[in-house]
Amino acid sequence: MNRRTFLETLLVASALPTIVKAGPKEGAPELEDEEDFWRAIRGEFMLHPNLINLNNGGVSPHPRSVVEALFRMELAANEAPAYVMWRLQDQKEPIRRRLALLGGADPEEIAIVRNSTEALETVIFGLPLKAGDEVIAAESDYPSMIAAWKQREARDGVKVRWVRLPLPSDDEEKLIAPYLEAITPRTRVIHLTHIINWTGQIIPVERITAEARRREIFTIVDAAHSYAHIPVDFHAMGCDAAGVSLHKWLCAPFGTGLLYVRKERIKDVWPLFAAPVDRKADDIRKFEHLGTRSIPTEQAIAAALDFHDRIGTERKANRLRALRRYWLNEALKNPKIKSLTPDRLSGALATIQVEGWEPQKLADHLLEKYRLFVAAIDWAGLKGIRITPHVYTTFAELDRLIEALRAV
Repeated sequence: MNRRTFLETLLVASALPTIVKAGPKEGAPELEDEEDFWRAIRGEFMLHPNLINLNNGGVSPHPRSVVEALFRMELAANEAPAYVMWRLQDQKEPIRRRLALLGGADPEEIAIVRNSTEALETVIFGLPLKAGDEVIAAESDYPSMIAAWKQREARDGVKVRWVRLPLPSDDEEKLIAPYLEAITPRTRVIHLTHIINWTGQIIPVERITAEARRREIFTIVDAAHSYAHIPVDFHAMGCDAAGVSLHKWLCAPFGTGLLYVRKERIKDVWPLFAAPVDRKADDIRKFEHLGTRSIPTEQAIAAALDFHDRIGTERKANRLRALRRYWLNEALKNPKIKSLTPDRLSGALATIQVEGWEPQKLADHLLEKYRLFVAAIDWAGLKGIRITPHVYTTFAELDRLIEALRAV
């Protein structure tokens, strides 16, 4: 299928919700017409011929439209680099507006950066904290964020209070309690992970940020796994700042991300790299002064947004949950398999333990014998293999996973 034919098919398929059931059918493949839509989506990806990729939670492949946009702009940039990159291609504002729209934010609150680590560490190191100030974070947060807070402890005398969450859980009160109980009069920041990368657990951050705002505590949300995966609205989320990796669920070029900072808090955060004097303290663009960067990579984000919009956020989230429930419900029929992922408060990611197997050995075995690529998890007491399908994953591929798990 060439690109033009694919786009024509996709435009027709985008009308399907009006004539067939749009939501996924739990525990089983969709209606035939709905599966036709997802087969067209799968056709947009250049997939490995003999490997089933079930580690999309690490980094996702780009659809062909993104690859083509990136390649086309790289070629153009190399013809006259300074002229093309900085005069013709360096046009962030339309992309900024679209990223803001998808995230329920104001464009003046969105900075385009390279990944969620850069976004979040910009805030972690940019907040004017002093010795004795306290930060609340979880043992299950992403390692780079834990390392950043430990560096602030060692360098500035900041005190981090680490909480342990009751994982997995569909009980919102139990997930909220550790954070609220850790608050003291010296708490200045609460660091939250919206979807925990180890297991796919969704944390009800809105309840925590509401209490934090009442107490004038700055909140940071790691949204690397939620943006373009499940519906996200930064304003409704109530956080002061958030970081996203666009090369995960948006399928944007590798090395793209965004930083959200609530408009009235921009002035309170120093940029990681000193911005020119014409970048005002309350201008979100002060966080984009990175020196020479890949303009074609940034511009190709637009193609990823086009692709996401053709599917639709709700439809995409429903499909991803349906894929996870399909294989996980079958796997859990075996008493030797235990889930580390809740059913309601989760999306596409799920982690399981298989009796008698260490995570890395099982991941290696599934790769070598069954050509199934999964992630081995061993962090903060969480041990298992993480399975992460994406929009191009088929039920037939998940059947192969189910058969492999039965065999092991």
